[in-house]
Amino acid sequence: MHRQKSRGQEPGFIVPAGQASTASRRALVSGTLGSALEWFDFAIYGAVSATVFPALFFVSLDPATAIIASFATFGVGFVARPIGGIFFGYIGDRHGRRITLLITFMTMGAATVVIGLLPTYDQVGLLAPLLLVLMRFIQGFALGGEATGSQLLTMEHAPADRRAFFGSLMGAGSPISQVLANTLLLVLTLTLSTADFTSWGWRIPFFLSVLFVIIGLYIRFRVDETPIYKEKVLDQQIKNPSTWTVLRTKGWTILALIFAYSPIAITFYLVTVFGITYMTKTVGFSTSETFSIVLIANLLSIGAIVLGGRAADHFGRKNILFTGGAGCLLAAVLFFPLINLHSYALALIIVSFACISAQFGNGSQAALYAELFPTQMRYSGSALALTGVNLIFSAPAPLAAAFIIASLGGVVSLTLIWMGFIVIALVVMARMKDGPSLEGVPQTFPLRGNRALKVAENASVG
Repeated sequence: MHRQKSRGQEPGFIVPAGQASTASRRALVSGTLGSALEWFDFAIYGAVSATVFPALFFVSLDPATAIIASFATFGVGFVARPIGGIFFGYIGDRHGRRITLLITFMTMGAATVVIGLLPTYDQVGLLAPLLLVLMRFIQGFALGGEATGSQLLTMEHAPADRRAFFGSLMGAGSPISQVLANTLLLVLTLTLSTADFTSWGWRIPFFLSVLFVIIGLYIRFRVDETPIYKEKVLDQQIKNPSTWTVLRTKGWTILALIFAYSPIAITFYLVTVFGITYMTKTVGFSTSETFSIVLIANLLSIGAIVLGGRAADHFGRKNILFTGGAGCLLAAVLFFPLINLHSYALALIIVSFACISAQFGNGSQAALYAELFPTQMRYSGSALALTGVNLIFSAPAPLAAAFIIASLGGVVSLTLIWMGFIVIALVVMARMKDGPSLEGVPQTFPLRGNRALKVAENASVG
């Protein structure tokens, strides 16, 4: 049915529907664990920037300004992600997915360990926040290539009718990392005094990255290059387009994908980053209560993203992203009214609903993005779209929320702006269409048993 060898490598560039080869399973495990470990570094920073960093690195500022400054350093990582996406996207399309992911993983791990070693403002003055910003930039630079690369490595190995499902497990790395990060922070805050946690306890999660890097590198070295990339690019010696060519030929596609994914990005970071500060500083929840709420919500959302991936293989990529966006719209309406009641149960319900809605829609992101670009520009195009939405929407979300509340004195304006962006995104999504398969043939849903998959399998013969 499909080619068994190409230049001594197997199993050809398409994995038959319903079958998962050893290479597919290995790529899935390595991608999921590697993605979770990589996102752990990013998640730890996000949680600590909302609680500890204002007092350690921005002590010369008043409390409200210190929080805004801390969120600004959080946003630096997102500013760096498009730069990393451009750089690693080009490397990934030119030299392959596997080598690129090894580089991104080592870079992220090194930057995270250095953050754990940084002196505070009281020790070295202005140098402390400057070094913090630099390390945050390097983190974002690495993640700009990692997030897309792990998705492509997995989906290009995956069975043709389960690519959204396999890709969703890469997205699950984010909530998994949130669970790991908040579990560790919850344990630390419960076992250490406030003074000890602020003094040295917050450094422990960053030091653990040394162990995570070792495990991650072992996993990554055991994964082969994707068969689709070998057949479509290496064997045919296709010249990879420049970043400018990708932007010129696929610019509107990239822009549409940025807006389509914005409800997920805005909601997730408003709830899990800004929400931590709002619940502790404004509403009055304890730090341990807030961490436990975010922990449980992210734990529940892991199942939602996997369900979203399975649904995207059955109902289509765009439809699942639209459904998740609609859930985010409802969450935007209810979030602050329920949080302000200072009820642990209601706060847990609304934070969980927001995270579940966002991650359900996120389950289709990897497949939707990848299938709208040909193989030779897939890494660059997908990375530009994914890092673009994080630069425009994710990075400003906590900072903008803190600024809006500080300047306008309430949450009504913030809620209206939050809702407005989601409505615009839903309109954009309503006009979008799903792309072809990774092999470039048309596909209709549900995918299992789809004739288009048979066409794709037959195409691998010729």
